[in-house]
Amino acid sequence: MSTITEVEFPASEFALRDTLAAVPGLELDVLRVAAHGEDRVLPHMWARADSFDALDDALREDSSVDGFDVLDDLGEERLYRMNWVGQIRVIVHVLLEEDATVLDAHGEDDHWRFRILFPDRDALSATYDFAREAGLSFDVRNIYELDQTRHGFFGLTEEQHETLLMALDAGYYEVPRKATADDLADGLDISHQAVSERLRRGHGSLVKNALAIGTDEPDE
Repeated sequence: MSTITEVEFPASEFALRDTLAAVPGLELDVLRVAAHGEDRVLPHMWARADSFDALDDALREDSSVDGFDVLDDLGEERLYRMNWVGQIRVIVHVLLEEDATVLDAHGEDDHWRFRILFPDRDALSATYDFAREAGLSFDVRNIYELDQTRHGFFGLTEEQHETLLMALDAGYYEVPRKATADDLADGLDISHQAVSERLRRGHGSLVKNALAIGTDEPDE
């Protein structure tokens, strides 16, 4: 069964190490990444920085970068296409050797955090062993498996998935609301408390697994 894993790398062991160190407050969000052979990775990413001139200068000096283009400039954010050629052994292994997919990634300060879809647990284990043998960090922060339906992609249970979709269809999220929690409870033949718990936990799973890749989660 496919497995989604959130992992963290020290910035010192990954691409853009020099850029992250040289540009205070820099935040990077990877949208897509593909490996072109064993020595080249082509990511697209959004960047937020106080000075994009300083960022561009740092990228030109970064030994892990062999060229970049600015695809879009929104003022506070820029969309970059880069060519990574250094400190990419782990991600090349993930993409080429394990046939995994990088769903998203976030880099800032002293770390990178990736969310990776592995085809199975064996591929995850092989990547962990590869990183350790190479003397690299591979800090697994969270693991969850996909079930046979799409709702598992964001860590939702079947009940949470059903309740969230019913809430959407019934107009629960519209302003003003067209349905209440009591209406949902009647439709699902469960208690108001059960509906509230499903919504709360479902919203939490969606925020954690769809939006919070670049945040530090509190210890449970």
